[in-house]
Amino acid sequence: MRYLVENFSEIMGITATHLYLALVPLLLGLAIAVPAGALVRRAAWLRRVAVTAASLAYTVPSLALFVIIPPLVGISAIDPLNVIIALTIYSTALLVIAVPAALDSVPATVLDAADAVGHGPLRRTLTVDMPLAVPVFVSSLRVVVVTNIAMVSVGALIGVGGLGKLFTQGYQRDYPDEIMAGIIVTLALALVADRVVYALGRWSTPWVRADARTVRAKGTAA
Repeated sequence: MRYLVENFSEIMGITATHLYLALVPLLLGLAIAVPAGALVRRAAWLRRVAVTAASLAYTVPSLALFVIIPPLVGISAIDPLNVIIALTIYSTALLVIAVPAALDSVPATVLDAADAVGHGPLRRTLTVDMPLAVPVFVSSLRVVVVTNIAMVSVGALIGVGGLGKLFTQGYQRDYPDEIMAGIIVTLALALVADRVVYALGRWSTPWVRADARTVRAKGTAA
């Protein structure tokens, strides 16, 4: 803790970089996976192909991706874009599986009602399916957020900034306090990010809170 207090300003700067490297791939993954996941859900064979491809992509070791990506896209190995691309691949792989699963949670009766009132496929997906799938989807999104925060640390092995820098420097200097500071801040960052995503999910689904209050009220009355 003393190292953390004495180097607080520097660590906060590293934490900001770490957060940037974790959140940009998440946003890019969402932009790719949400429409792709909604699309592959419409065809069983396409969904199987997407799930297989995503599973294979996620099994590739992160360090291997950090080595393979630079020559493929023409960037330096220590370019932050290297980590962003790699984590975008992982984020997309997880989310493209999560989106169809979340959409499957929408009750069939609701979908039938939307079709009955004249909602077309696109309108139904955007105004009915997606909003009602949020509670299930947020559970997967929380996993992706925490996973990204953890995996950014691996970037320190190729010289990309982030909290992993505290691990590599602490190891090289045989300084456990620096390593411990990195662990504490990484865990705190993951916990805060998880709570923020959870809160956003609750905020965006007011009907879930209303249902919970109704259930509690009935239980109290009984």
